[in-house]
Amino acid sequence: MVIGFIGSGKIGGTLAKLAVDAGHSVVLSNSRGPQTLSELVARLGPNARAATVAEAAEAGDIVVVTIPFARYRDVPVEPLDGKIVIDTDNYYFERDGRFPEIDAGETTDSEVLAAHLPGARVVKAFNSIYYVHLAEQGLPAGTADRRALPIAGDDAEAKKTVAELIDSFGFDVVDAGPLAEGRRFQRDKPAYNVRLTAAELRDALARG
Repeated sequence: MVIGFIGSGKIGGTLAKLAVDAGHSVVLSNSRGPQTLSELVARLGPNARAATVAEAAEAGDIVVVTIPFARYRDVPVEPLDGKIVIDTDNYYFERDGRFPEIDAGETTDSEVLAAHLPGARVVKAFNSIYYVHLAEQGLPAGTADRRALPIAGDDAEAKKTVAELIDSFGFDVVDAGPLAEGRRFQRDKPAYNVRLTAAELRDALARG
């Protein structure tokens, strides 16, 4: 499988390594151009290449959007039609500026991205774990006390595919429900950036 990356910073680079280690190919992009990704590509090896944002969106069977939320309009629409899009973003008003509709609880950052990408199947994932922990805390399936990560989305098949990918990266998965329920594992919530087993995560999501 080819996984495209729109954004190749700390989370994107970490996920790309996990993907390559799991046997996938990755196509990396950022806002500064492919030439700025040569060191990361070299570290990842022959199953990684750099491209423009549009090329990464086009190439990926799954595409990971991992950029500051306020730049969501930079994500190309047409190449992502029908594709699974993993949204790792978090809304931080200190960085992104105020989005009154999010502040009022009328929508969430992932729903805003999904509205921008009406043909994509958006799944919120990987936003609630520190990138260092993402790199270090994966364990084989069935391991006691394996860390669980939450996902949310409106497309059951897309969530199943993303859950299988997360499992291959070393983490259990808890489905929080529709995309709107991603609000349960954003900043300041009990499920955000805490090492929890699947049972503990379900409890934290319920409290969120």
